[in-house]
Amino acid sequence: MIAMQYSFTLPSDYDMGIIDRRVQEKGKLLDSHEPLDFKAYGVARRGDPLTRSAENLYAPFYVWKDTAGMADFLCSAGFAGLVASFGWPIVRNWPLVLAHEVAPGAREATFSTRQVTQLQPFTALADLRDRELRDAQAAVQKLGAVIAITALEPASWSLVRYRAYGAKPPLLPVEGHVQAYEVLHVSHPPTGR
Repeated sequence: MIAMQYSFTLPSDYDMGIIDRRVQEKGKLLDSHEPLDFKAYGVARRGDPLTRSAENLYAPFYVWKDTAGMADFLCSAGFAGLVASFGWPIVRNWPLVLAHEVAPGAREATFSTRQVTQLQPFTALADLRDRELRDAQAAVQKLGAVIAITALEPASWSLVRYRAYGAKPPLLPVEGHVQAYEVLHVSHPPTGR
C-alpha cells in the first residue's frame, strides 16, 4: 500500500461551493475503483471554526493498494482534468504504510486530521511501527476514528498520521503540523479492507 495526498490552496475569496459540487458530481466515480483502498475528499475553509484553517484548501487523501494503481490514476484523464482546473500540484506520497485501520463505517467520515512529523535520525523503526499500530488501533477502538493510517516516506523521513471520524474528535493532536479537514465524501471499494 501507498499513501498519497496533494493539496490545492485556493484564494481567500474562492467560492468553495465549486469544490462541494465537484465532489458531489465526481466523488462517486471512484467508489468502485479496485486499485484504491480509499480516497477521502477533504476540504478546509478559511476561518471555519471546525478546521481552524487559515486557507481554503482542497486536499484529497488516498491509500492505494499498489503503486500501479497510483500511477494509472496520475496518468488518467481525471487527474489531467483536475490539473487543468486547479494547477500542477505537488503529490506527496508515503510508500511504507506502518498502520492501516479502516472500520466498516469509513464511508461515513465527516472530519479528518492529517499530521506530518519528521523522524529523528536513528529512530528505532521497529518500535515506531509497533507504537503507530497500537495508536491507530486505539484511534479506532477508543476515539471513534473510522480510518487510521500511518505511513512513512524514508527519503525525507517524514511520517504522516491520517485519522478520519464520523464526528469531530474531542482533542486534536498537538505535536507536529496538524491540518484538519471537512470530509465531503469517501470512496472505499466494497472489496477493500
